[in-house]
Amino acid sequence: MVDTKYKRILLKLSGEALMGKQQFGIDGETVKYIAEEIKKVHELGVNIGVVVGGGNIFRGVSESAKGMDRVSADYMGMLATVINSLALQNALENIGVPTRVQTAIEMREIAEPFIRRRAMRHFEKNRVVIFGAGTGNPYFTTDTAATLRASEINAEVVLKATKVDGIYDADPVKDKDAKKFDEITYLDVLNKGLKVMDSTAISMCMDNKIPIIVFDLYGKDNILNIVLGKQIGTLVEEEHA
Repeated sequence: MVDTKYKRILLKLSGEALMGKQQFGIDGETVKYIAEEIKKVHELGVNIGVVVGGGNIFRGVSESAKGMDRVSADYMGMLATVINSLALQNALENIGVPTRVQTAIEMREIAEPFIRRRAMRHFEKNRVVIFGAGTGNPYFTTDTAATLRASEINAEVVLKATKVDGIYDADPVKDKDAKKFDEITYLDVLNKGLKVMDSTAISMCMDNKIPIIVFDLYGKDNILNIVLGKQIGTLVEEEHA
């Protein structure tokens, strides 16, 4: 058995990650690629929780700015995350990875309601658990849902998948002189206003001492290499004394 740095992880995927090069929706090949990357880690016996956003289907905040009630928009965004969760579950089970979807909003016909003890039991049976519908509450992002679930399942790390290879002091797409951080503290992320996760999510990880690793989802074997303890992306954690 391969020795891994982490035994239980929470993987945070944006909804946009599932649409590949499309403008919206779900790209089957991209979802299949993500499932295969997760499978490599699952085969090592690592417990994997996943939270997926819904931005590829519905962007709540921007839509609410066009006159829609924010609460209604947020609930629609939560339902979008469930669609993505089911797509990822299907892709994982197609390649032999046992998976359960748990939702913060009850919809028993398609998924289990989120029950912490049941989620822990799934981990004991080496199943991947996908947490859908955010926190079940409006005004909270799926980043916050990810850190909340990570805290509840005693995850050792939150892996935040993005399109870039870490955290920079400026947008690396727009600024070629942007400097990448290999490590940074929670407080520096908050004080510098770096767009990693929303402040609620960062604060929750800081309070519960859960490190965050921001990495490039499309780098092959990145999730596997992180779990094996290699330096990938940017590590966000407490300042060392």
